[in-house]
Amino acid sequence: MRIKKIFHISGMSCVSCVNAILENLRKNPNVYSAEINSISEKLFIEFENTTINESDISSIVEGLGFKAELLSDTEEKKDKLTQEQSTETLKSHFNLSFIVGLPTILIVFCNLFSVPMPVFIEKYQTIIQFLSATIIILLNIKIWFWGLKNLLKLKPTMDSLIFIGTSVAYFYSIIEFVIFELGFSTERRSFFESSALILIFIALGKYLESTTKKKTGEAIEKLLDLRPKRATVVREGLEVEIKSVDIAEGEIVLVKPGESIPVDGVVLAGESSVDEKAISGESLPVDKKVKSSVIGGTINKNGFLKIKATGVGEKTLLSQIVRTMEEAMNSKPPIQLLADRISFYFVPSVLLIAFFSLFLWLFLGSSLYFSLTIFVSVLIIACPCALGLATPAAIMKGTGLAAREGILIKSSRALETAASATVVVFDKTGTLTKGEPEVVAIESFSDKYDKNSILSLAASAEKQSEHPLAQAIVKKAKDSAIKIAKAEEFKSFSGLGVSAKIGKKAILVGTANFLKQKNIIFDSSKEEKISAKNAGSTKVFVARENKVVGIIYLADEIKPQAFEVIKKLKSLGRKIAILTGDNEEVAGMIAKKLDVKNVMAGILPHLKAEAIKQLQITGEKVIMIGDGINDAPALAQADLGIALRSGTDIAMEAGDIVLVKSDLHDIEKTINLSVYTLRKIKENLFWAFIFNLIGIPLSAGLLYPLTGQIINPAVAALAMAFSSVSVLSNSVLMKFPKNK
Repeated sequence: MRIKKIFHISGMSCVSCVNAILENLRKNPNVYSAEINSISEKLFIEFENTTINESDISSIVEGLGFKAELLSDTEEKKDKLTQEQSTETLKSHFNLSFIVGLPTILIVFCNLFSVPMPVFIEKYQTIIQFLSATIIILLNIKIWFWGLKNLLKLKPTMDSLIFIGTSVAYFYSIIEFVIFELGFSTERRSFFESSALILIFIALGKYLESTTKKKTGEAIEKLLDLRPKRATVVREGLEVEIKSVDIAEGEIVLVKPGESIPVDGVVLAGESSVDEKAISGESLPVDKKVKSSVIGGTINKNGFLKIKATGVGEKTLLSQIVRTMEEAMNSKPPIQLLADRISFYFVPSVLLIAFFSLFLWLFLGSSLYFSLTIFVSVLIIACPCALGLATPAAIMKGTGLAAREGILIKSSRALETAASATVVVFDKTGTLTKGEPEVVAIESFSDKYDKNSILSLAASAEKQSEHPLAQAIVKKAKDSAIKIAKAEEFKSFSGLGVSAKIGKKAILVGTANFLKQKNIIFDSSKEEKISAKNAGSTKVFVARENKVVGIIYLADEIKPQAFEVIKKLKSLGRKIAILTGDNEEVAGMIAKKLDVKNVMAGILPHLKAEAIKQLQITGEKVIMIGDGINDAPALAQADLGIALRSGTDIAMEAGDIVLVKSDLHDIEKTINLSVYTLRKIKENLFWAFIFNLIGIPLSAGLLYPLTGQIINPAVAALAMAFSSVSVLSNSVLMKFPKNK
């Protein structure tokens, strides 16, 4: 069976590590797909579990020198704890390395600024630096171990570059020290301080990178924290407190004021207002009563609620949001492909440049000490990490910001596509309109009956009908406090209307054909004149005692927000189109009110995808907005499908982005966030590329003939460490862009 699993991977140091793991996993014929998020350090893998299992996958990863732990939905907290422990471990490594390296730092400072140092330290400074470097190497021996191992496998990583640079500097210094002490040399030359400081700065960089990664993924952590640890359920008539993860579907859950709701469910008893901001982004509390649905992770504000659990564990909306966010963060947008291709060849290329620089300077007559300084600096300053982190860091922060606003982004490709789309196509019913009929006008044909009287007659006759138009008429009467009388001898005529008696008077409510069948004559010219004002509306005739007394006009009203949203989208340079299965008259009326020129009406559900395809053939990049089952094919065909959560599950499944609040304003927010996130990705990639394009040639001694200066290996290590941190910081500082 084809299944998906998530593993937490420990021990990765750079994008080369990621590539090594993925290469080995993907070459297994039983693995369908594998991706790693270098920020959350998670492996998302899909495989055939009849021929390969979780242990096999762990063995493949661990055989490469990394640790793989299988995660389940209930282990998210454990994963978070593991990451926190990893950060603390990196912090301890840096603190110990720094303390041990303090004597070396003091010696370097004194030599650099010609500051006198104690006689003992000055006399034994080489030995002190040797001891300091040796202890620091032992503290960070994993870098050497994995660097050498991957080098021997001919799959060098960032650790391999660090291993070569620091080991060459360390062992060269030992040889120079022995030669000096034996009297074969009069010049004391040493790289011990470089070995020590390089590893100190590498440890600092890894610690800062880990803490910044943690901040980048804080959106998921905050969502996970919404889950209450314990909950009260009713079992065998008794109230029992259990772990929230142990709640079964169908169980009765009791939620007191101020408590978090642990599961998705339906209210069986009680009334309250619920704060859903953390899930939907809705700022105001939402009133809940019997039969209202509630979402796990939201907060019950002021009333006692008795809830029947309908969604638990991975079936809750919160779990689906977390899983979708992680998958989006893990996916790669097209812009990342260039960085991936470069990263694949990066480390081998740096090795070639380093050795070329070494032999070039030796050939030009420079000393071995000088040439090795160049060699070590080139190896250390190179940073594939920044290239690997540039996109996922921005994607993770961007999708997290979106989730806070109630915008659920399923893939990073969706973020990039939203920025470049040229046409926004709206489904009409339920998307631009409210999706249910409303009374929009009432006209009287008789001086004896005003609008309220006509509405009263119609509502009284229609009260027993389940037709949507009938329910809309009854709702209008109730909302207007119009009297609804008791009707007798009610009869329903499918597709035509209803008949009833009210106070022994015969009432007919229905279509024009219904009245004609009953031989009721009315002034059609007057009707046509009145109907012209309500073009596109559905007409319901009301007759009393075989005489038409009025017409009730019903229409699916346009959502108030639709007008502003379409105007804003036009200002962003997007073309607008309406795609609907409704007739041309109704669609045309909606389009005219919204000032939309491109209307595709009367399109059958199975042809909606073809309509989107025709737009794409003309070169348009299409965003499709919809909410119904018949929108699913079009959502899937579009370059970007945006589904409203108020719609069907199948529509949300087909959509690349889900608007949890079903607020059309979130379309504009999504496009603005897409543009903003894409800009941040480009900034990150720019700085990652520029850093290496400038740093590597300078370390190779490009400006030495002009300035007489070269980059010290320790300075190169510091620069390398902060290049990754700068890319991550640029992402961490992202804030949701304001709508223009």
